[in-house]
Amino acid sequence: MSPRHPDRFAERHLGLGDAEIGALLDALGFQDLDAFTDAVVPDAIRFSGALDLPPALSERELLDRARALADKNRVYRSYLGMGYHGTITPPVIQRNVLENPGWYTQYTPYQAEIAQGRLEALLNFQTAVSDLTGLPLANASLLDEGTAAAEAMAMFAGAQRGKRDRFFVDARCHPQTIAVVQQRAEPLAIAVEVGDWADFAPTEGHIGALVQYPTTDGKVCDYGALADRLHDAGASLAVATDLLALTLLEAPGTWGADVALGSSQRFGVPMGYGGPHAAFFAAKDEFKRLLPGRIIGVSKDAHGDVALRMALQTREQHIRREKATSNICTAQVLLANIAGFYAVYHGPDGLKAIAERVHGFTRLLADGLRDLGHTVRHDAYFDTLRVHPGEGFAAADLVQRAADAFAINLRRFEDGTVGITLDETVELRDVDDLLAVFAGPSAPGFSTAERMADLEGAYAGPLARTTPFLEHPVFHEHHAEHEMLRYLKRLENRDLSLVHSMIPLGSCTMKLNATAEMMPITMPGFAHLHPFAPTAQAAGYHEAMDELRAWLAEITGFAAVGLQPNSGAQGEYAGLLTIRAYHQAQGEAHRTVCLIPSSAHGTNPASAVMAGMEVVVVKANDRGEVDMDDLRAKAEAHADRLAALMITYPSTHGVFERTIREMADIVHANGGLVYMDGANMNAQVGLTRPGDFGMDVCHLNLHKTFAIPHGGGGPGMGPIGVNEMLAPFLPGHPVVDGVGGEAAIGPVAAAPYGSPLVLLISWAYIALMGPEGLRRASQLAILNANYMAHRLDEHYDVLYRGPAGWVAHEFILDLRPYGKAGVTVEDVAKRLIDYGFHAPTMSWPVAGTLMIEPTESEPKAELDRFCDAMISIRAEIQEVELGLADADDNVLKHAPHTAAHVTADDWPHAYGREKAAYPAPWLREAKFWPAVGRVDNAFGDRNLVCSCPPMEAYEVE
Repeated sequence: MSPRHPDRFAERHLGLGDAEIGALLDALGFQDLDAFTDAVVPDAIRFSGALDLPPALSERELLDRARALADKNRVYRSYLGMGYHGTITPPVIQRNVLENPGWYTQYTPYQAEIAQGRLEALLNFQTAVSDLTGLPLANASLLDEGTAAAEAMAMFAGAQRGKRDRFFVDARCHPQTIAVVQQRAEPLAIAVEVGDWADFAPTEGHIGALVQYPTTDGKVCDYGALADRLHDAGASLAVATDLLALTLLEAPGTWGADVALGSSQRFGVPMGYGGPHAAFFAAKDEFKRLLPGRIIGVSKDAHGDVALRMALQTREQHIRREKATSNICTAQVLLANIAGFYAVYHGPDGLKAIAERVHGFTRLLADGLRDLGHTVRHDAYFDTLRVHPGEGFAAADLVQRAADAFAINLRRFEDGTVGITLDETVELRDVDDLLAVFAGPSAPGFSTAERMADLEGAYAGPLARTTPFLEHPVFHEHHAEHEMLRYLKRLENRDLSLVHSMIPLGSCTMKLNATAEMMPITMPGFAHLHPFAPTAQAAGYHEAMDELRAWLAEITGFAAVGLQPNSGAQGEYAGLLTIRAYHQAQGEAHRTVCLIPSSAHGTNPASAVMAGMEVVVVKANDRGEVDMDDLRAKAEAHADRLAALMITYPSTHGVFERTIREMADIVHANGGLVYMDGANMNAQVGLTRPGDFGMDVCHLNLHKTFAIPHGGGGPGMGPIGVNEMLAPFLPGHPVVDGVGGEAAIGPVAAAPYGSPLVLLISWAYIALMGPEGLRRASQLAILNANYMAHRLDEHYDVLYRGPAGWVAHEFILDLRPYGKAGVTVEDVAKRLIDYGFHAPTMSWPVAGTLMIEPTESEPKAELDRFCDAMISIRAEIQEVELGLADADDNVLKHAPHTAAHVTADDWPHAYGREKAAYPAPWLREAKFWPAVGRVDNAFGDRNLVCSCPPMEAYEVE
């Protein structure tokens, strides 16, 4: 027998040891874990075999393997452009944000009082975007540039209320952006016209237009006249642009753009073979109620102090369900924070200096190319040149010579021209190498060093910027590393994350994001690869992605897996598009009805509408399960047009519905397919496989079940698993060959594989856990939830249970009965902050409830601490019910309590300071103080401010 390995990762990931597992099982009346699992998971769907996955690696073995794969990637100097650029992540930001669990394990800032640090960071991001684009309203990031452009088109269509159905896209937008827009438009019956913007004449049928500034081949165009033509026709203009270029080029908002969008990647975020990267989106004020994604706004707290929060219902447009024009859920918060901090660290002068250096090198290169006999197509450019090779030179030969002799990737256009895009990593020697490529066998015959000495980097072309930007003090105070370090730490300390305590959010699965899993993302071989580099240069990435696809297919029981979707909501959309494409291929394009239970995630109906489907709601019964009679009746009533059923499993009410196979049979019998929302796979891995019990497609939230950190609200990933019928329709890509199925739909994301950099985290998680570890993780997730439900059942009503009385990996506590005493679910959520916990998911899927999910990573002591806190809060509620505490002046109504409030000379409450601040003994050892008191949401919406205001505006009356 081999000795036990001391570095078995699964034992580090799983919070319970054998003794603790025994204690929990004993509390629930079971002798062993398998017997408990058999009691909870229905026999009809149980996976009886063992997952065919490689044995678990130790952390050391995993990191050795990751380094070996990274070394297989060949990181050339990629001057391909198309929205992806080499960049320098300031080390102070890399170490203290990107690699810091205090930043990457935060949750979406729904509880604003314990998220003030990241809210300020996002406000900085919004301010930078608003200033640089010249538009007053910016959101806190979208998924990537291509989908941001599609969101602009959809927003314009929503503003027109369906009265127009044509959208123009200039042919010199990035090719992947054009393809994503075309795919998004097709199910919405919007006709996309691609052509030359200069010849475009808007009509009353156009909702708007999209142009690139500068264009994909580098030209700086003046679109002012186009904006006027569109506005005269009642249409809108969206401008895809570049934040660094906008430090030298005039802001789009000043010359007529209605929306400006793009990627903030070159503000310090590695290319990562495609992502994750934070898209930016700014608009005129008239679009504030339609803006996709989240907006951070300035409000005040209960004490009149400034407090930040997510503003307006636009922060989650999918709450409008089937009436939404977007299904945006996940943002790219961690990456937006990095981009915002990049702007803070460099400031306006530093950003402009970087831009002038890039532009200066580009001018130097252009002059040298002309001297070598080549033609540079455009006179006005920022960082990109389109070169017509001179006599005796061919584009193919130049591109090949650059790669073979200099390890440089250049862009080749179909017309025989060559594209070169420079970035902030370029040095003079890189320019010399580029000129050597175009000089052929002879030397250039001139000195770039001498020319550089006489070259001014200032942009002297059309539309030179005169509008000031980044004038707020935050962009002028943190340029020394010591100041920046302290600023980052100050903001981090204002946020509660998994480094402080468990975050028991139902449906969100805030589990351990292990350090070893995170380490590959900063390995240079993975971090600095351009997404459109030749596939042969990405051998290590493709080996890891091939393994991940195979592992996810084995885990789910599906035939194939597509990695492209950048979020769970985008996975929903992509999965439904494959169903749509399948029906069309069968000659049944009329199948457009999608059945969705009333308890479904809000993104489900929004995704269905975006996929061109008509939503029909299926009722839930008193047990919170799908009403089978209603499902059968509606499936039969719509049999001629039935496209799909969207179902979440285990259900959004936290139970394993035993009729899931019957649901699939009913839908299949009536001509439809079944889409499973995979948000709750954390209860299934190794125990069930969706492909085995009738599901046709499902998405997987890698930022939930498979350990990608939430990053304060993003990044996320939503790959889809499909059966053999749907595999041919997996999304393709216009730039990279071999992506998707044989009859691929268009891309749903800008990069061919979504966000490959964070796919490595899930690859590492599965490799470290192995088949036994993954199965045990699911078992312990279910065990922990049932143990907590058991402990709390004497004090609160658990709203839904399965037929045998068990919950799945999450459960819902009903707080509605306490409304009679004036206590709301929000009061309990805010009081939990005083106990050092983030509240569970609040008022979803049932208003007035808390949905609790402990995950498999938490130890028994943490489970008990949270239960003790909830039991203590129940006693505080009872004090109000019995009249022992004033209905208006009690610890619940005034929670959370800040240090400033508790230590103030004036204490106006009938209850004591100690009860307010230290209601539990463990708080004496470690107390997390909220940065602000309860935030006034209504005030923030009435007085919308979504960029850093001048300092005098912080004096809230």
